[in-house]
Parts: sequence; C-alpha cells; structure tokens
Amino acid sequence: MLLENKIALVSGGSRGLGRAMCEVFAREGADVAFNYQSNDKLAAEVVSAIESHGRRALAYRVSVTDRPACNKMVREILEKFERIDILVNNAAINRADSFATMTERAWTEVMDVNVNGLFNVTKPVYKQMLRRRGGKILNITSIGAVRALPTSVHYATSKAAVLGFTKCLSREASQFGISVNAIAAGIFDTDLGNTLPEKFLEIYTAWSSSGRLGRAEELAEFAAFMCSDRNSYMNGEIITIDGGSVT
Repeated sequence: MLLENKIALVSGGSRGLGRAMCEVFAREGADVAFNYQSNDKLAAEVVSAIESHGRRALAYRVSVTDRPACNKMVREILEKFERIDILVNNAAINRADSFATMTERAWTEVMDVNVNGLFNVTKPVYKQMLRRRGGKILNITSIGAVRALPTSVHYATSKAAVLGFTKCLSREASQFGISVNAIAAGIFDTDLGNTLPEKFLEIYTAWSSSGRLGRAEELAEFAAFMCSDRNSYMNGEIITIDGGSVT
C-alpha cells in the first residue's frame, strides 16, 4: 500500500502507460482521477478497474489542450476528493513524420498536447499543492528527448521540453515541500509505442539488453514508488526505464 489514502490525478489515463498507472496506483491504495480524449468505453474500463480495488475513481473527457476545461476538471476533483496529492503528466501524442515533410499543423498539434498540455494540467494542481505545502509531480518523458533515435523531431522536441520543465520546476517547488521528477520511458508495447515504424521496433528490441519492448505495468510499478512517501529524497531527477538500451 505505497499510496494508501493518497489522491492522484493521471493525465491520459484511459490507455497505455496512463491506464497502467491508474490501476497500479489504485491497487496501492490511492483514489484516482484521470482525463481522456475520446474513448468512453476504455475510460469506463479504467474506472471499473480502479473501483475493483476498493478505491474511488473520477473520469473526465477533457483534452489537455483545453485550458478552461482543465481548470474546471481540477476544481471538480478538489470539490469531490478535497485535495490532489499526486499528479502524473502522462498525456502525449506522436506522429510518424519526417522533418522534411512535416506540416506546421502537425508540429503545432504535437506541441499543443505534449507541451501546452503539460502547463494546462500542472498549473491548477500546482497552485493547490502550494497552498497545502506538499505534493508529488511525475512527468513522463521519453528517451527520444536525450538520444538520437529515429523518432519524429516534433515528438523528441516536445519531450525534451519536459526535461527542462521538470528540472526548473523542481527547484522552485522544493521550498514548498513539492517534489518534481520524471521518467524517461523507452519503447513500450502501447498504442503510442506502436505508432513507430515496425523496422525501428525490431531494431530497438535488438538494442535493448532485455530483448523486448516494455510492458506498461512495469513502468507503473516504479511510478508508484516514485510518487510515494518512501521516495522522500529524490527531486529534479530523470529516471530512465528502457529495458537496458545500449545506445
């Protein structure tokens, strides 16, 4: 029960890494709220999974790009759950583009979700953490932000922004008892991971000393520890979970 009696908000919680974190966090004792983009069926499944652990669940069909809607979502969570102890910024998109053919629209779309969405969700949660003088923020970034992998330039750029966000906010937040850390995720067997070209996925499994893609629950288990009170002396860190890539 790493997260017993904690309140968590996970962005992009209906699938992939977000779904796994919702389920593991609930198993570890947290009540969990999450937002999702459009798939009501998947969201209902996550709600059921959370409640199966005897925890409360809230699901919001809200885009992280909609700042007023994000503010409203956080207000409603605070009304129902009274506080938010943990925020996981997980929502992200990728597009299989080369820079030569990338459109301005594609660039803006990825930046809007992956960077502006980070701001839109974090700002209202951070303000209530300031008032309470405590909280845990975990940002999900990518090894594509720090290594020259054959991933899309807009995605890598947006995930590199998450690194700077994590580092700088961690120093500002620490004086208020708030920690800010990040996980640089390798390639996982999720909808987002499988947007990558098949050839690259094959190369990645060869690079990785684990010889396979990651499972979402493997990252979720470590995320639960990172967001727990047992992890009390880590701040501003970027932890890589990539199966032992040799690159």
